[in-house]
Amino acid sequence: MNEEPFIDSFRLYLSEKAGIARSAFDGLKDTYVLKKIRKGTVLLEQSRVCSEVYFVAEGLLRAYTLDPSGKEHIIQFAPENWWLSDRNSFIYNEPSLFYMDAVEDSHVIALSRDFFDRASAVPGFSEFNVRALHKAVMLLQQRVNLLIGASAEERYLDFIRRYPNLTLRVPQWMIASYLGITPESLSRVRKELAVRNFKKP
Repeated sequence: MNEEPFIDSFRLYLSEKAGIARSAFDGLKDTYVLKKIRKGTVLLEQSRVCSEVYFVAEGLLRAYTLDPSGKEHIIQFAPENWWLSDRNSFIYNEPSLFYMDAVEDSHVIALSRDFFDRASAVPGFSEFNVRALHKAVMLLQQRVNLLIGASAEERYLDFIRRYPNLTLRVPQWMIASYLGITPESLSRVRKELAVRNFKKP
């Protein structure tokens, strides 16, 4: 496997978002590993401690829970240039609330705790990491608010805004699971939006 394109995409991401120079990035190379993940591979099981943070260089991951009846409830999708982890489990060494797996064949950068410990000494990274955590909390709050009070259509439109390139990559039942509605309700919402857009002058 030619690792260079995937490592380069991660390096460029950190350069653009956190201002990390190539020399500093190269100094962290023993704290992360590139993994090729087959579709359907489970990266984390519920109740296990999350020991890695994943940066998606190519492909698509997701985090989800299972209710007592075995029904999946998708918490987050992570396409290219997104991060995925259970930060509470990762930071505090507690059992995870989530499962994580690959929706597509994927290439991910798996980051150890050592990466974050050492990267914190690199100028710009700590500020970037704090901003990323704050954004994650903000997005989670917005998501909870939508699930509590928004209509199915409003939830779907928010999904499109948040994940503009996923509607053709993700099965309809997964989108419905993320939205907290049935696949039949999602199909109805899509049809109503299509009719409304078709009638626009």
